[in-house]
Amino acid sequence: MPVTPLQIPTADGRSDAFAAFPDDGERHPGVLMYPDGFGIRPVLRELARELAGHGYYVLVPNPFYRHGPTPVIELPEHIGEEDRLRVMAQLMPLIRAHTAERALSDADAYLRFLTARPEVAAGPVAVTGYCFGGLLAMRTAAAHPGEVAAVGAFHAPVGADGPGLFSTITAQVHLGHAEGDMAPGALEELNRALDAAGVRHTSEVYPGTVHGFTMSDTDAFSASGLERHWDRLLPLLDRALTSD
Repeated sequence: MPVTPLQIPTADGRSDAFAAFPDDGERHPGVLMYPDGFGIRPVLRELARELAGHGYYVLVPNPFYRHGPTPVIELPEHIGEEDRLRVMAQLMPLIRAHTAERALSDADAYLRFLTARPEVAAGPVAVTGYCFGGLLAMRTAAAHPGEVAAVGAFHAPVGADGPGLFSTITAQVHLGHAEGDMAPGALEELNRALDAAGVRHTSEVYPGTVHGFTMSDTDAFSASGLERHWDRLLPLLDRALTSD
């Protein structure tokens, strides 16, 4: 599965990115994939290639491009608990600087770039994201209700912007939460807010998982959690992007 490095023009410069897609000369539905807070690295390329293998053009941008190209900070090959504290101390200023205004400006640029690619089929796209990237995915869907048909967000703080974020979302949504990500009663409250906004959604806690469970280069990784993520994400994309 080819992985192509790219540069995406934005209002504030150029975001480095990569795309993974089937090398068959055909056009495929587009998916914008936001990385977690650790950013682009080999595990994100693995996830993108896996998804592309199911018939999608997957675009993965560097959300921290304003601070430099990938890798924005040096990461160990495996992010253990001791590494996590040090790495997050470096990343939190970048995450805080990535305001909602910047996120929406970038989302405009990413979707414009994605839908213009000659390898991408006409029609709606999907957005998926992990941790911090899951919130970016929900913001993107809210800002582009006519363009984004599906959202998958995993171990993501999707309620951080409050229930008002959900009011314009027309996409089908799946939220996969880790155990411990949601305070008691918070999942029910979140699901009530999604219901009240009329969002077609599934939202569930993945048993036996901790925050970051999709990322195989961290101590949080859960093979069963990652498999469950694919079991939820792939049918969602099929329904929203490829079914008649």
